[in-house]
Amino acid sequence: MKRMVSDIKSEKLEQELKDLETRGDDELKKRWRSLYGTNPPQKIHRSLLIAAIAHRTQENALGALKSSVRRHLMQVQAANNPTTSRASPHHPSLRPRAGTVLVRDWGGVTHQVKVLEDGIVFRGKRYKSLSEVARVITGSRWSGPLFFGLKSTAKEQNHGTA
Repeated sequence: MKRMVSDIKSEKLEQELKDLETRGDDELKKRWRSLYGTNPPQKIHRSLLIAAIAHRTQENALGALKSSVRRHLMQVQAANNPTTSRASPHHPSLRPRAGTVLVRDWGGVTHQVKVLEDGIVFRGKRYKSLSEVARVITGSRWSGPLFFGLKSTAKEQNHGTA
């Protein structure tokens, strides 16, 4: 019977993950740098280094969760366990706290918005989202968090490889 390309890829990935255990520390650190674009933490335990490399290798081979899925999972977790839920340092909330004032220069004009519990105030008018305000300011559709600098572009998030 013919072997499927996905079966071969799967076997190759499985072997690559098994081989991580046999690699030396210098080789693992080199692999970390190629995957993450930075040096690994100086005092990272070997087992954590291997787990992080394996995780990123699988993400690259199989695809990572969409940010919308990650957000949904965090919301479900927060709803089911509100006492221990907190924003992950790797995936912080894009929604600033009520009372936050965001400032953005656009077209030679400085624009200020104030975040409320249930919306945004811009020039004395209430809006549902930062994206609505960004659309009013620019005249085109923008991601509000991206426009106001709360979110980096995909290219920046992937160390310039998007």
